[in-house]
Amino acid sequence: MRFLPDYSAHAFHTQAAKQHAEVWRLLLGVAAMVVIYFLLGAMYQQVVVGLIQYRPSFESELIAGDTPLAMYVLLFSFAVATLSIFIAVTFLHKRDALTVLGPLMLAVPQFFRVLTVLAVLALVLLVLPPYGMGGPLVPNLGLGLWIILLPLSLVAVFIQISAEEIFFRGYLQQQLGARFKSPLIWMGIPTFLFALGHYQPAEAGSNAVMIVVWAGVFGLLMADLTARSGSIGPAIAVHLVNNVTALLITSLPDALGGLALWHTSFGMENVEELRAWLPVDFAMIIVSWLAARLALRR
Repeated sequence: MRFLPDYSAHAFHTQAAKQHAEVWRLLLGVAAMVVIYFLLGAMYQQVVVGLIQYRPSFESELIAGDTPLAMYVLLFSFAVATLSIFIAVTFLHKRDALTVLGPLMLAVPQFFRVLTVLAVLALVLLVLPPYGMGGPLVPNLGLGLWIILLPLSLVAVFIQISAEEIFFRGYLQQQLGARFKSPLIWMGIPTFLFALGHYQPAEAGSNAVMIVVWAGVFGLLMADLTARSGSIGPAIAVHLVNNVTALLITSLPDALGGLALWHTSFGMENVEELRAWLPVDFAMIIVSWLAARLALRR
């Protein structure tokens, strides 16, 4: 009887990284990504500075992410991170940048299979009670404007989530998996870093630690899907549906809500109300993970 997960497919994900899997190369790669990111980010920042000069209120909008333009600037900035990863992988690890996705013949069909199942699940949950997340939903964007912006909004969210998956479940998990056998290393280290990146005590207050735990669980389950499937296609699909729901459908009014159709009746500062809904988010992660696993078995 098998008690441990079947991670044999993970070999497909790490195959391209095996030739240059030295730890020093991984550390140098991360350092190179940081340098490239800041260089490219400086150029991107010039666009932001120009927008602020043209529209002084844009600086506060950008901090809150409470307008469509501010959200687009924030989300599209993740393309800089993806480009930095691709450059480092190409020149330092001497392999095709797209190999961070895993084999494309696996990643692409797996992405669409999982996305289809999760989209259906999301629609079902959307029409089922409870409604309003504990209170009446507050309209944000008008439906007509939201629909017009939706194609660009979906692209923006995809750029954001794919950058995170490419770095954590793509680059880091690949390189560590090619070098070490233990899942404690190649799942644990990227998950820890992913969770740590969600620590925001100033914004989340006493909920900050719980949000880090939430991110850790999410990261661990995405690492698990990647190891089971042999690519980051399924993880990208789960992450996309999760963030589309959180950023484009219903969002907190004071936390990146500029593209949402509705806002909740409470914000990040409402510690108790937010804490009451975190267990629901935990449950949704588990349900999405199980649905993705079911889709991969079809």
